[in-house]
Amino acid sequence: MSDESNSLTVGVVRETFPGESRVALIPDLVPALDRSGLRVCVESGAGRAAGHLDDEYTSKGAEILSDRKAIFERADIITQVRGLGANPEAGQADVGLMRKGQTIIGQLDPLTEPQTCQTLADAGVTSFSLELLPRITRAQSMDVLSSMATIAGYKAVLLAADHLNRMFPLLMTAAGTLAPARVLIIGVGVAGLQAIATARRLGALVSAYDIRPAVREQVESLGAKFVELDMDTGEAEGKGGYAKAMGEEFYKRQRELMAEVCAGHDVIITTAAVPGKKAPILVTAEMVRRMGPGSLIVDLAAERGGNVELTKTGETVVENDVTILGPENLPSSVPYHASQMYGKNVQTFLQHLVKEGQLQIDTEDEITRDTLITRDGQVVNERVKEALNPGSSGGGAG
Repeated sequence: MSDESNSLTVGVVRETFPGESRVALIPDLVPALDRSGLRVCVESGAGRAAGHLDDEYTSKGAEILSDRKAIFERADIITQVRGLGANPEAGQADVGLMRKGQTIIGQLDPLTEPQTCQTLADAGVTSFSLELLPRITRAQSMDVLSSMATIAGYKAVLLAADHLNRMFPLLMTAAGTLAPARVLIIGVGVAGLQAIATARRLGALVSAYDIRPAVREQVESLGAKFVELDMDTGEAEGKGGYAKAMGEEFYKRQRELMAEVCAGHDVIITTAAVPGKKAPILVTAEMVRRMGPGSLIVDLAAERGGNVELTKTGETVVENDVTILGPENLPSSVPYHASQMYGKNVQTFLQHLVKEGQLQIDTEDEITRDTLITRDGQVVNERVKEALNPGSSGGGAG
């Protein structure tokens, strides 16, 4: 056990975003943090929705505090799933509890809600946004976007299978042969790859499309067909392997070519999102109307405006006998494993920052620099400064 007098304290608070069931750290991670010189205190009930009771935390060495205010008073570092920017309404209640010099780590949605970063700066806290982790080898074990996308891709296929008017697999029965469902995945990032794998395991015929031709090998390695369109996609991949926002003429041509492809599938799952920007419309209302009756679309970009023109966030839309699901916060619907993955990401990030029991902020390190949002009363992240004052900074989304 570490020397408590020389330890930093990490606080785990209960999530206040409506419907959020995850927790930032699970009990099994507490001993490793303790060995790294980090004590852990947890707000009572913080892990309950994810399947972790207070007794589990205390058995692993954490301290349970019943009062949220006490967590903020005790902790040097606060860990959250949804920090202020990702919880802009309910999260305001925490601002008054923050202490100058305290560190906040979590998903802060800084490029979408940059004004909340100024609020954090004004509160005098040091904040790190885990969504901005660079996609480099050293950061893979900290990558919350990939972890949560894995769960979203898996759950999207289960939603599709549950709502579709047919089964996924090929079945040969005494009552005749049942043809397999035809599934199209649009956007082959982490969520798309997991959706491909899950749909294949359920027995569907799977095709996938992405504007980045480099993902073809990954698609085919999972047993799916890669859809090729007659388009120039040479500049479609941006920094870190993320899909890059393209011009409207590109998307117009893409939609024209995709119309025929979409019409030939029973299920479409769209996953295309660009960090900090509204999701591009890839499936128009006219394309939906060309699909067969009983077809289904799951729009994983619904929280960013949706890839489907008819998507309504958090709702189910039926258009010309085609059902369009716009799910919100799918990772929270699998809170046990989502918290396990997210918590491991947080643990690794904490161990990256804390050396010999002390928080060390090395801005020469790419991981630290890219995720650091506020420090010493200032917004210091170039991408966030550009979002706050477009055109006034040399930075920007890459």
